[in-house]
Amino acid sequence: MSKLELIATATFGLESVVRREIEQLGYKVTKSEDAKITYMTDERGIVRSNLWLRCADRVLLKMGEFMAETSEDLFQQTKAIPWEEWIPEDGKFTVTCTTVKSKLRSEPACQKTVKKAIVERMSECYMRQQFPETGAEYTVKVTLLKDRATLTIDTSGSGLHTRGYRKNPVRAPIKETLAAALIQLSFWNAGRILVDPFCGSGTIPIEAAMIARNIAPGLGRSFASERWDGIPEELWKEEKARAYGAIDYDTELRIFGSDMDPAAVEAARMNAEEAGVDDCIVFSVADFLKTERMPEPYSVVICNPPYGQRVGDQKILKALNTHFKDLLEQDETLSCYIITADKNLEKAVMPRKPDRRRKLYNGRLETCFYQYYGKRPPKEH
Repeated sequence: MSKLELIATATFGLESVVRREIEQLGYKVTKSEDAKITYMTDERGIVRSNLWLRCADRVLLKMGEFMAETSEDLFQQTKAIPWEEWIPEDGKFTVTCTTVKSKLRSEPACQKTVKKAIVERMSECYMRQQFPETGAEYTVKVTLLKDRATLTIDTSGSGLHTRGYRKNPVRAPIKETLAAALIQLSFWNAGRILVDPFCGSGTIPIEAAMIARNIAPGLGRSFASERWDGIPEELWKEEKARAYGAIDYDTELRIFGSDMDPAAVEAARMNAEEAGVDDCIVFSVADFLKTERMPEPYSVVICNPPYGQRVGDQKILKALNTHFKDLLEQDETLSCYIITADKNLEKAVMPRKPDRRRKLYNGRLETCFYQYYGKRPPKEH
């Protein structure tokens, strides 16, 4: 096994959650920065990271990092990287580029420079000028930040939020990775009731069930690196078999999801079935404004209500906020975790300040995750 440096990219605000997941996999984090966590592992670590990271966006193989103020710097130092160790003679590779606060401002020009440097390197190694590019896919990512270039290869392919179960999305869905993070940032556990009164296509309840059942989020999909020569096929077979063996089928869960839209609820049921957790989630058509109380004391609400900008309107939004206030005032054991772009939620209608708030992004939309802690259930003796 080789010693490799990986980068798990993350949505702004979720770095600590992703870092904790990486450490739980047993890997040493070497650097934590805005939107990315760097850590050390090996080929098996690429497989495990893709299969198990619930909140990361992608897993990138770090190939090199250096200062580049000119195109020549970028070309020569890119060419010095041993690309042939990963990209085979028939490898299909593309280059993407992002540049921020750097002297090299043109992203297309940087892409062209890096592509040319890699081709020259491979031409010298493989002793040929033309490459068929009929094999596995290798997406080289170039990031230039303040003249520091970081070059990686994307091991994931499509983003890690693509679990494979959401066959029936609805309008304004929440990303699976963000939904999983909201659950992990809450105090919910399998012993408590979870309620999502705005479930849409069921993402939050499904992610909660997968966490409680210990279902690896990547089991229902494929990854770009599954076809790489540098990662033995046997590693994927072993880690997938281990992940299937780790699933907890015995834990009893009480998860409820509801929505006013019958089509959304039907989509949620189908998605839960696709994810293999339809036996532990109860979906129903219901109007949150007509909900008088939660199923029982010490319930936990985790939800992504209408923001106003995307669905619904301000009048409905105010009514929803008022209802949250009423529910919290009536039941001091109720815990509410609400992600919203509505900046009036806290100051206008809540009975008290949130116990914690965290700025997060749902796609490109800035939101706030408000956390209201109810009384904790008594400990069992």
